[in-house]
Amino acid sequence: MEKLIEQFSFGLFFWQMLLFIALLLLLRKYAWKPILGAVEKREEGIKDALEAAEAAKKEMQNVTADSEKLLREAKVERDALLKEAREIKESIIAEAKEQAQVEGDKVIKQAQATIEAEKKAAVADIKAQVANLSVEIAEKVIKEELSDKTKQQKLVEDMLGDIKLN
Repeated sequence: MEKLIEQFSFGLFFWQMLLFIALLLLLRKYAWKPILGAVEKREEGIKDALEAAEAAKKEMQNVTADSEKLLREAKVERDALLKEAREIKESIIAEAKEQAQVEGDKVIKQAQATIEAEKKAAVADIKAQVANLSVEIAEKVIKEELSDKTKQQKLVEDMLGDIKLN
């Protein structure tokens, strides 16, 4: 180190300093500015990317919240539709049962009316047959009774005896 101090030259030092300052100025003008500009652009790009990521994160949270809200609304709507469908099903079943009951009662009443009508017709037919048989029997009996003259006379007297004069 002593050797360096002994060999020290102010002229050489001056030129070295002058070259160093010129080199710094050249570097500042042609290297530092573009390098600093690129660094600033990169920094701004990173900052914008972070802001975009933050905005995307917030948007994702909003979308997630919206989708959860929509999902809840869809579940509520689905439950309401299922409840309404059950109610409609139950009302249709009840209405069908009621209609079937009414139709069954109607068919039973018609069957009873038909049976009653057929019964009356059968009774009327039997009465007609009994009347015809009675008339035929009466004819035969009267023919038998009226075939003999004494029997006719006795029948007329019996009938006259039954009639009371006022």
